[in-house]
Order: sequence, then C-alpha cells, then structure tokens
Amino acid sequence: MARNSVKDWNNLHYALAVARAGTLSGAALELNVSHSTVLRRIDTLEKALDTRLFIRHPRGYVPTEAGQMLMNAAENMQDQLDLMVGKMQGVDEALHGTLVITTVNTLIPLLMPIIRGFQAQNPQVRLQLVADRRHLRLEHGEAHIGIRPGARPTEPDYVVQPGASLQNTLYASQSYLDECGPFTGRDQLDGHRFIAPIEAYDFIPSLDWITREVPEEQIVFRCNEFSGFEDAARCGVGIAALQSWCAEVRPGLERLIDPPPEWQTKLWLVTHRDMHRTRKVQLFLEWVKEALAKLSPEVGVVP
Repeated sequence: MARNSVKDWNNLHYALAVARAGTLSGAALELNVSHSTVLRRIDTLEKALDTRLFIRHPRGYVPTEAGQMLMNAAENMQDQLDLMVGKMQGVDEALHGTLVITTVNTLIPLLMPIIRGFQAQNPQVRLQLVADRRHLRLEHGEAHIGIRPGARPTEPDYVVQPGASLQNTLYASQSYLDECGPFTGRDQLDGHRFIAPIEAYDFIPSLDWITREVPEEQIVFRCNEFSGFEDAARCGVGIAALQSWCAEVRPGLERLIDPPPEWQTKLWLVTHRDMHRTRKVQLFLEWVKEALAKLSPEVGVVP
C-alpha cells in the first residue's frame, strides 16, 4: 500500500504555528494571514496524511499523539526548514506584518512618540492605530492590543496589565479667568462655568465630580469627545477636567488646582489571551510599558 506524503511543506509550517500558539487566531497573527487560511492549511495537511493532527477544544488546538510526533520531527529539520524554525524561536524574521492598536483620541499625542520609537526599531512591522471611544472586540480580531483609560476591563479571556496612572485636574484659559475671576478650590463654584460630557463617565473620577457637584445651570457646554473638552476650555468656554499631559503639552490653558490623588485615571494595556504571547504583541507591550514608566511626574504617575 502506498504511503501518504506531505506534498506542500508550507502546510507543515502552518501546523507548527498552530501547535506553538495553541489557537488558529494566534497562528494567524504570527503568520500574518487570515484565520480561514490557517484552518484550510491544517485541513489539507490532515487529509494528505489521513491522520488527525489536532484535537479541537473550545479554547484551542492540542496536538494528538501523531501530531506531536510530526511537530517534533519537523523541529529537528533545521537545515531544510530554517525559516520555519526561526519563526518558532522568535527571531527577527517573525517580526513582520501588521499590528493593530486601539485607543481613544485623547491618548494619540501621548502614544505617537512611543509608536514612532517602536517603528524606528522594528520597521518591518506595520502599525495601525484605531482611535475609537468604542471598545473594539479583541476576541474578533478587530485589534491586537487595546490601550484603555478608566476602569479595569473585565472581559473574559482578556489579559489586562497596568500601564500608568495619569493625573487629572481642572483647567481654564487665561481669557476665561480674566472674565470670571480666579478659581480657588473645588468648594468655590459660584460664578464659574463648566464643561462636561454628554454621557455619564462615573469611571473617570474628575468627570464624575463635575456630574455630581456642579449645578446643572453652571454646565454651559457638553461634548461627547474628550478632545472637545480641551478645545472648548482653550476658547474660554469654561472650566474643564482634563488629563494633565494633554492639557499641558500645548500652551493656552492654566492649571487651576493641584491634581487630586483620587482623580488619577488608570491606563490599561489589554490583549486577548490567544494573541498575548505572540512575539509582535509581546515586543510592543514591553516597549509601551518601558516608555510609560518614563512619564514625567507632572503628568503621570507610574504604578
């Protein structure tokens, strides 16, 4: 009886990526291909060998005994499969393709120098930044890494790491202060106008304070974008609660009070467990954490 053989060795390369990542999604990110491409390659290889190579569990792929034998043999074929083994070992050849990062608009000025530094060191990785108030679904592949301010994300199967604590306080333009007079403390609200969000943001302490403590008639402007708070304050509309790094990186706003410790906003680095240990994701996470740790105490507090 004729033995079955592998006619497309590239299919074995896909199988090794699945064995290493434990999921189709993780292998797809590592190889920079679609989820369906990885699945098709695995199916083709199993049909060619007439052998099941993986047990499909709801949480991932586990090699069968035959699959593990094939993986072990392939790992020893270094002279024929140098590129494949190089990728499994995390060498530079694996650092290519696209990495999608999601965050909110107001964090872009803070993140751009960090992103540029990473890009300069890893030019073969193409970065995409998706700014959206909506939390993109990492489990559906909408993004690989989320950088989120506010409450700690609680989605199942997410890996959540602290990034930094950003200071927040109250700001206004000099023209506003010339018009309305000085603001001497949070208990001195009379005669002042305030800027607030349209929706409640009780997970951001400074905005929650405005919602709870400032009389409705003194809230003269509302906006659904954080960047709008800063723009309105610079134009003299009123007093806004802003992140210090955002308000002080450009001229035009005056800090009114020292940042209250209880107004710190946590910044979280979020990945899906299927993607978390891929080399591109790990490299970028380490880069961001190191950069955030260097934040000036004037604008951020390292956790």
